Amino acid sequence: MPELPDTAEIGTRIVATCTNDSISEYTYLYDGLYQMGLPSLERIDSITGVLLASKNIQSQYFLRMINPRTLKVHKNSKALKFSKWDTIESEIVTTRVDMSDGIQIILCSPHSIIIKRMGLILISTLIIIIFVASCIYHQIKIIILQNKIATIREDFSYAMIHDMKSPLTSIMTTLNLIRTGRLDKNPQIKSKYIEIAENELEQLLALSSRILTISKLESHKLDIDRKPVSLEPIINRLTNKFSTQIEKNISFTVDLQSATVYADEELLKEVLYNLLDNSIKYSNKEVNIKISSAIDTTGRNIIKVCDNGLGIAPKHLSSIFEKFERGDASKRSRKGGATGFGLGLNFVYQAISAHNGNIVVNSVEGEFTEFTIFLPQV
Repeated sequence: MPELPDTAEIGTRIVATCTNDSISEYTYLYDGLYQMGLPSLERIDSITGVLLASKNIQSQYFLRMINPRTLKVHKNSKALKFSKWDTIESEIVTTRVDMSDGIQIILCSPHSIIIKRMGLILISTLIIIIFVASCIYHQIKIIILQNKIATIREDFSYAMIHDMKSPLTSIMTTLNLIRTGRLDKNPQIKSKYIEIAENELEQLLALSSRILTISKLESHKLDIDRKPVSLEPIINRLTNKFSTQIEKNISFTVDLQSATVYADEELLKEVLYNLLDNSIKYSNKEVNIKISSAIDTTGRNIIKVCDNGLGIAPKHLSSIFEKFERGDASKRSRKGGATGFGLGLNFVYQAISAHNGNIVVNSVEGEFTEFTIFLPQV
């Protein structure tokens, strides 16, 4: 058995060399224990296991003797297979005064334990991240919607001013001519100008009424007077009106297999007027419009308005019933296209919905557009 160094001698050496502030005082103790041959690496490994267990750390580990300067490993306490990327290494604790030896603990695959320990924090953090991301997403949607509304409002204002300017100008011109008396000698011309002014005024009043009606329909404040209504008189009046007032060549084909519908007569007139007006407005010089009615297998009344007009692009089919969808009419009017406020089809949709019915559209751009109205009989 090797003779152990005298502990007094070791203690004296420790006290004598403690003037080196760059080395921990514990290093002198470890150095003394190392010279005495106690404790062994395996013994330190066993003590480490007890300490880790007391902290509820179940990860595999091993100790190694290593040179703190060159990082050369002298000895491992265990032979474990591990990945360098899945370990946590402690600082090297020097055990020799000459910095030639040190001990380091290596934890293998500790991340699962860390994640388990931090489970509640991680879950809470994830929930917060999802909540914040959701708030940001909805905030972005609101900003996009606000920008869209602002653009629609601007375009709608332009379209409204543009389309109201012409009838107001006609009315003002007629009143001015009448006031000056320049038309008194030509009764026929005077009557024609008055008729034009009346038509323009009628259009403005119809627009105002339509806006008010839409507002009432949206707020469910409009009373619907549903009763049996004959389609033929309504359609005849509308077709005669458009045939005489529109300069385009218009032909109407009427096929009424169901002559009566259950609806509010005034709203139904306005609905059909808007559909016919759209068919004529968005068409070429030759306009062919077919109006038909029938009863489907479920007992609902069906009214169809089909034209050979310009059609509707597929990307716009899902939004044509939205309020102010024609908001970009200002751009079309500048190019010489049809103008409007985007209220007509929205009014149609609101009116049909108020009847507990529905309306669908089928269209091929450049060929035709067909609106189909479904109205319950009771």
